[in-house]
Amino acid sequence: MHTSRRKFIKSSALIATGAALFPRNLFASSKKLEHLGLQLYTVRDAMHADAAGTLKKLGEAGFNHLEHAGYANRMFYGMTIKEIKQILDDNHLSMDSGHVVLSQKHWDAAKNDFTDEWKYTVEDAAKVGQRYLISPGLDGELKNDLDAFKHFMDVFNKCGELCQKSNIQFGYHNHDFEFTTMFGDKRLYDVMLENTDPKLVTQQLDIGNMYPTGAMPIDYITKYPGRFELMHVKDQIKKPDGKYENTLLGKGILPLKDILKAGAKTGGTTQFIIEQEEYQGMDPVVCSKLDLQVMYKWGY
Repeated sequence: MHTSRRKFIKSSALIATGAALFPRNLFASSKKLEHLGLQLYTVRDAMHADAAGTLKKLGEAGFNHLEHAGYANRMFYGMTIKEIKQILDDNHLSMDSGHVVLSQKHWDAAKNDFTDEWKYTVEDAAKVGQRYLISPGLDGELKNDLDAFKHFMDVFNKCGELCQKSNIQFGYHNHDFEFTTMFGDKRLYDVMLENTDPKLVTQQLDIGNMYPTGAMPIDYITKYPGRFELMHVKDQIKKPDGKYENTLLGKGILPLKDILKAGAKTGGTTQFIIEQEEYQGMDPVVCSKLDLQVMYKWGY
């Protein structure tokens, strides 16, 4: 992790071979980016209609790494681990991270242990090849009870320990309420960062979700250096009615180049994951390809 990419490439024939999968200018830079991927929620309708066909299109578009948002009943988008791994392999794809909400129902206080359901979630994440298991949400009542929230942050830390036994890093993905919900004079997100162990719980900073709340990504990256191993890369436009929505990268109002630079330099970010949720009438798969090309153009 701390070895420079230039030295690492020179000393490793394996990495030199794998470099063909990445844009050339990535390795010429000082960035420590490991993975540039896509959150499959971007193409959610297509995934649920034809997962195999959609994954094939994403591979053809140039993606190598994906993040899922479709795990339930020990299946991924309705497929067994064996089935989805075969499709990923056929299209030279990996699913390095995934979203599954860790809820209070997954912690058995009487046994001081996680439920079998959550243990299976971690087990399946490892089997499908994930390096990160990300929880993208909280139970509603935790937003109104500071003591209960802090107690659940202890569960977060315990989940980090559980995941590390399977060589997985546990993390949390923000929406907007983390910055609008206050515990006294502190935002919920700050309380979360102050009550979780950075070695056990990393953060996936969704810069698009936080921006409309007035919380600035670079401010958090600066305040909590090294805490944001993953980042959801989004851009936003502001509509005439004052509401925000996602758009193609580089077409909105976020200072994306500055944020990405700060993430890589200060935030500890090694996983940049593209996500777009609104498309202004365009096809989501096409948007994904265009977003990837923009990231390549910017040197990622």
